Amino acid sequence: MAQQPSTPAGTPHSIFGSGAGPSSSLNQITGGGALTPGSAASSNNTFLMPNSPIKGRLNGNDGYRPKVTRTLGQRPACLVNASVTYCGNNQIYAFGGFDQYTDEVYNHVLRLDMVSHQWSLVDNYGDIPGVRMGHTATLYQGDKLLIFGGENEHRTYLSDLIIFDLKTAHWTQPSVSGPIPKGRARHAAVLHDDKLFVVGGITGHNNYVLDDICYLDLKTFTWSRAWRFVGRFDHSAYLWGDRVWVFGGLSEDMDKIGDIWWLDLKGSPAFDSAPAFGSLDRQTALGRMSGSSRSMPPPPPTGGSTGYAANSSSAQVNPPSFQLTTSPPLAPGTISSLKFVSGPHIPAQGSGMHFHVYTSGNLLDFVTPAATITPQDCSLSSLELDSLRWQKLAEGRDIFKPGYRWHYCTINEDGTKAWLLGCPTDPTATDLGPGGFEEYLSDIMEIDLSRYGLLGNGYSPEPPSQTTRQSAERTLVQVSKGLGADLAKLFNEPPETGMTDFTITALKDGEWDEDELISSSMMQTSHQQQEKWLSSDTNTSPPIHVHKLILLARWPHFARLYNAQMAEFHTKKMHIPEPYTVVKAFLYYLYTDSIHPKDCAELNDVAGLLVISDLYECPHLRLLCVNRLSKELDVDHACIIWHCAGVAREEWLRRCAANFCLLHWGRVVRTRGFLQLPRSALVELSQEIDMEGRVVGGEELEYVGGLGGSRFGFGGVARKASVSSNQTLPTGSEADENEEMEMT
Repeated sequence: MAQQPSTPAGTPHSIFGSGAGPSSSLNQITGGGALTPGSAASSNNTFLMPNSPIKGRLNGNDGYRPKVTRTLGQRPACLVNASVTYCGNNQIYAFGGFDQYTDEVYNHVLRLDMVSHQWSLVDNYGDIPGVRMGHTATLYQGDKLLIFGGENEHRTYLSDLIIFDLKTAHWTQPSVSGPIPKGRARHAAVLHDDKLFVVGGITGHNNYVLDDICYLDLKTFTWSRAWRFVGRFDHSAYLWGDRVWVFGGLSEDMDKIGDIWWLDLKGSPAFDSAPAFGSLDRQTALGRMSGSSRSMPPPPPTGGSTGYAANSSSAQVNPPSFQLTTSPPLAPGTISSLKFVSGPHIPAQGSGMHFHVYTSGNLLDFVTPAATITPQDCSLSSLELDSLRWQKLAEGRDIFKPGYRWHYCTINEDGTKAWLLGCPTDPTATDLGPGGFEEYLSDIMEIDLSRYGLLGNGYSPEPPSQTTRQSAERTLVQVSKGLGADLAKLFNEPPETGMTDFTITALKDGEWDEDELISSSMMQTSHQQQEKWLSSDTNTSPPIHVHKLILLARWPHFARLYNAQMAEFHTKKMHIPEPYTVVKAFLYYLYTDSIHPKDCAELNDVAGLLVISDLYECPHLRLLCVNRLSKELDVDHACIIWHCAGVAREEWLRRCAANFCLLHWGRVVRTRGFLQLPRSALVELSQEIDMEGRVVGGEELEYVGGLGGSRFGFGGVARKASVSSNQTLPTGSEADENEEMEMT
C-alpha cells in the first residue's frame, strides 16, 4: 500500500504523513444605511462626534467561510512526502516527493501562482539536487529555500543541504563544516537567529527514530553537535519565546502522539554562540539514546513513468549499516513536556487527517475530512503556547466543504493566512480526466486566520518568565514598549506640562443608565439629545488632553475631518458620545498601539473598543479586540461581548460568545451583563438555542454527560496532563482556573 502524503515539519504538515472610509463631513456619517445627525458647533464650542450607528446582525449569514478554488496548468500528481511551501509574492513551491501511483521519486520544482491559480514546472539550474522525499524546505531571507535531508529512491537517507534561489531558479550546495548530522527523513526543521534547527526523523536500514536536535549556523555553515531531545518523526516544530516546540507526529512504537515538548534556548551558550569546529566527537554527536528501534513500512518500489525526469546529481550520504549505541548528551536548557489526554476542546489526534501550523504563539490544528471522519466531525482548534490551553476556533462545517480531501498545508511568514491543497473525492469532477479526481493537487483553500482573532507573527511574545496562567495575562497583545511606552508618558498630561494641544470629552461615567450605554436605543440617539449633552457640563466627562499630531498620524478618520477644517480645527475640542473609559482606552491605544490588560484592564471597555474600531474603521484595533475577547471570554462578560460583537459585525466572535452563554446559561443569566442587555437582544440571545432545546439539571444532567452533552462538541471528560523536567504545579486560584488540566 502506498504511503500517505506528508510535508516536512519545516513547513506545516500532517502528523499522519498525508498529506471606503467614513464620510469626511460630521453631519453625514452613515452606518447600516441610516443617517446619523450631528452638530458642527455648539454653545460650549465643543465639536461633536457622531454616535455609533446600529449594525444589525446579518440574518442568514453563517459568517466567514474559506473559499475553495480550482487550479489550472500543470497540476502535479498527488505527491507523497514532498515539500509544499508558501514563499511570498503569492507563490507556492512544491519540491520532490514521489507519485503515489507510479512510486517514482522526483526532484522537480513546481510553482503555483496564487493570482492566476496556475501550476507550472520551473526550469532550474546549478547543483540540482537528487531525487528525494521526506525532506524539509524552509524559507530563508524571503527568497531562498533551504532543502535538507530526505531519502532517495534507493532508501538512502540524506544529510545534504541545498539552497534554491527563488529569484534565479538556481541551486547551490554550500560547503559545510562541523559534525554533519545523521542522514534522515520525515524530520522537522525550523529557523531561529540564522540557525537552522533540525529535530528528530527516521534513519538507517531499520528506520531508527531519532531523538536528537542540532543546528546549522547559516552565517558560517557550521554544524553544531547533536543533543538528545525527544524521539519523533512526522512531527512539527516551532520557535516561540526562545523555545523550540515539538508537537504531534509518531513515536518509536508507531503511536500517534498528542503531547507537546519544548526546549528553552535562552541563556545557553551552546545555542547563543556559533558552534566551534573540530572540538567535538562526531561519533558521540551521531549516537542514539537507546538500542530500541521500530521497523517502518517497506520503501516504495522505484520505477514508473511520468512527464518529469528525475536527476540525481547531488551528493548523498549513506547511513551506517549498524546502529550507534553511544548516547548524545542531554540538550542544554530545560526540557519540558505536557500530555493532553482528553477534554472539551482538545482535538483527538487519532481520528481524521491533522495539519499543524503555527502563528503568533499558537499551534493551530486543522482536523480535515478523511475516509473515517465527516466535515461535521472536523474542526479548527488552537493551543496557546503561553498558557497551554486549547480552544476550538471553528467547527468543521464552518470551514470544510464536503467532497474534498486535503493533502498539504502551508502558511505565510506573517502567520496571517494558511492554504490547504488537495482534490475533490467526487468522481463527477469533469476537468480532471478519467479517474483524475484522486490524482492531482487540483484545488486550494485559503484560510484568513485573522478572521479567527489570530494576530500573526508580527507580535513577539512576552518573555516566558513574565507569562502566567491568569486569564488577564493570556492575551498575545503586548504591553506597550519602545516608542509606545515613551508616548504613553505624555498621554492626558495638562497642556502646561505635557504640551498637549487638543481636548476630547466623552460621556460622564455613571451619568447615564448602563442599560442605555450598550443598547440599540443609545446608538440611535436623537439630535436633540446630542445638543443636550453639549449644553450640559454635568453630562460630559472630564477633558482628555491629547496631542493633535498623534491623532492626525494614528487616526485616519480624524485626519480627514481635521483637514476639512471643520469646527474642531478652530476650537481644538471634540466630543465623542461614548463612555468615558472606552474613549480614554481608544485614545491611549492611539498612543501605545496596545490594549494589553495593563493598559486596558476591563473587558467591557475592550468590547466597547471593538464597536469603536468598526465605526471608525480601525482594522488593527479590531483584530486586537477580537483576539483578546476570544481568549478572555468568561461568564461575567460573555453577554456584553456577544452583544458588542453583533454590533461590530464580528460574526465569528459572536458565535463563540453565544455558544459560551448557552453552555453556562445558568450562571450567565444571573450576571449584571445579562441584565443590562436591551430587551431585543435578550430575545435574540434566547433564540440561539436549538428549536428542540431544553434546560436539564440535577440528576438528569448526569445522564447527558454533564456540561458535555451540548451541540457545541464539548466533551465531558476532564483533560489530564503529565509534566516532566522542571515543570511546576499550579496552586491556588491558578489551579482553579485550570480545572480541566491535571498536572502530576
